[in-house]
Amino acid sequence: QAIGSHGQTIRHVPDSDIPFTLQIGDPNIIVAQTGITTVADFRRRDMALGGQAAPLAPAFHHYLLQNRRDNVGMLNIGGIANLTFLPADKTAAIIGFDTGPGNTLLNAWCLQHTGQLYDKNGEWALSGSCNPILLKQLLADPYFQKPPPKSTGREYFHLDWFLEKCAACKITPAANDAQATLLELTAQSIADALTRFQITHLWVCGGGAQNRTLMKRLNTLCHCTVQSTEAIGIHSDWMEAAAFAWLARQTLLGEPGNIPSVTGANASTVLGAIYPK
Repeated sequence: QAIGSHGQTIRHVPDSDIPFTLQIGDPNIIVAQTGITTVADFRRRDMALGGQAAPLAPAFHHYLLQNRRDNVGMLNIGGIANLTFLPADKTAAIIGFDTGPGNTLLNAWCLQHTGQLYDKNGEWALSGSCNPILLKQLLADPYFQKPPPKSTGREYFHLDWFLEKCAACKITPAANDAQATLLELTAQSIADALTRFQITHLWVCGGGAQNRTLMKRLNTLCHCTVQSTEAIGIHSDWMEAAAFAWLARQTLLGEPGNIPSVTGANASTVLGAIYPK
């Protein structure tokens, strides 16, 4: 019936004097080549209403788990990791925010030093040792202490950011030790973000759910059951695609796609623009 096109975010600056977010991927071309109505540009309406325009998936997470009986969390570990808190009390606010780097630093470091696009199962990280002094320096970044609503991106967490932190504490780690430290940064920043919530289950999706070493660390650090979303019927690689298909459906029905308590927007609103076939 329709295509919901997320696009590829190449710049996301929600906290500047003139906030903006930019996704590439032209829906006109998608319509022309597929002959299928396309919905795109989901983020800017929320930002126009004072929101962060991210994360947007929590509305779908709520829809998916609306019959929950416990406080649960949904964690997407893509380039950036984002968390959705879904309270059992339907009158309580749903909260969602970016916890910090997910795979972006891990993948960039791995590519630079091994030529591989990612560290399969975290095996390279497992061969190294986390540097606790460097980890403390990384976690001291102000972003991690900032309260939600908040969102971030690769324009903030990139390898120059990491190297600046190494220089600040005068540490030049071995390549595999750096990878181990970056994996611990992802795991620890997620676990720290969870401490403000009392949850029984954490469902994990995104590429990070395939990283066995990272999942093992999350199981150790988080005081709840940690499982892939496959346990609730959606493969971890499919969750974001399913979320934006659902957001496209909301747009076509004229229904809201954002949650103000998540993004900080002034109101719920219909998101996206429709490009008819």
